[in-house]
Amino acid sequence: MNFDPILKKIREIYNESEAFIPLHAPVFNGNEKKYLNETIDSTFVSSVGEFVNRIERDLAAYTGAKRAIAMVNGTTALQLALQLVGVKNGDEVITQPLTFIATANAISHAGALPVFVDVDRETLGMSPDSLKEFLDRNCTVDEKGNCINKRSRRTIKACVPMHTFGFPVRIDLIENVCKEYNLALVEDAAESLGSSFKDKSTGTFGLMGTLSFNGNKTITCGGGGAILTNNEEIADKAKHLSTTAKIPHAWEFVHDAIGYNYRMPNLNAALACAQLEQLDTFLKSKRKVSKIYEEFFKNVHGITFKTETANTKANYWLNTIIFDDPDEKEEFLKVSNAHKIMTRPIWRLMNKLPMYENCTRGNLHNSEYLEQRVVNIPSSTIHNNK
Repeated sequence: MNFDPILKKIREIYNESEAFIPLHAPVFNGNEKKYLNETIDSTFVSSVGEFVNRIERDLAAYTGAKRAIAMVNGTTALQLALQLVGVKNGDEVITQPLTFIATANAISHAGALPVFVDVDRETLGMSPDSLKEFLDRNCTVDEKGNCINKRSRRTIKACVPMHTFGFPVRIDLIENVCKEYNLALVEDAAESLGSSFKDKSTGTFGLMGTLSFNGNKTITCGGGGAILTNNEEIADKAKHLSTTAKIPHAWEFVHDAIGYNYRMPNLNAALACAQLEQLDTFLKSKRKVSKIYEEFFKNVHGITFKTETANTKANYWLNTIIFDDPDEKEEFLKVSNAHKIMTRPIWRLMNKLPMYENCTRGNLHNSEYLEQRVVNIPSSTIHNNK
């Protein structure tokens, strides 16, 4: 395949004839410096400060969740969310093998073992059909309401679907399966802020959802993450445990549980507030880029451009192409990166990594198909370009 037209189109979109084009660059065109200076002037640069409180209010308002709890990153948010829904050492948590490593790591950090079920080719995320098939074949709900894996004899406590690259999974059907088997639904919405399913924000369907504001996300504050929930009691406990479980007191240091130093620092929160103010502008720009790509790839044989599915609105965090031929995918990665255009393959499946290769899994046919064919192409916003 001749990749020159694709490379030319990418350079045309980003108005760069020779310079390096990153996969996803952050944009700081708003109040970032102003809010950072206000934070420095206040001297509250750690986990106590007005911007930490503000980002929680703003995230809740934007997503429609009752509460948001600002965290130091998305991995810790997911770990704590799992513990708050009752995941204990030795439990199992169902997730997808086609995900970033943090999803599986957070399950491990919570003391549990990941169980991998397949994804849908259409959404790139967890398949409700594969979830149901695995549970029907391998699990039972005991008299106490616990979902028991008949093979391992372990309790399966939760299910963590991930909205891959910002494309929502069929979350309503996954939610129904989780209810049938009494599984806590915790959404990994790290990549999907601004995405929705049937006009409802991702991250707000389950008992809890988690976000990430890493440097490559749609909005960033360097690190940072958040827990979303509509359960006030869980929200209060999340805030308490993420603040070292310290009991409020004017001068004494008294803690009533094993807590964590997981609160987002005020400096990061200042950046996050400024970025969230611009999110709708970013999303509009990213949809513009995706439409350009979509029209272009209609005329490219052997490559499919990934678009949002019915009843969803994707944030198009990372634009995604799927090759018919895995060999051409590998060649495209070599050629594009050699020409200073950053492209990346989808992640290696979690069950192929040494620390997770012995985990329980179902049939992963779709995950294996996509692993061999998916590539992300430059996806930065272009609203500030000429």
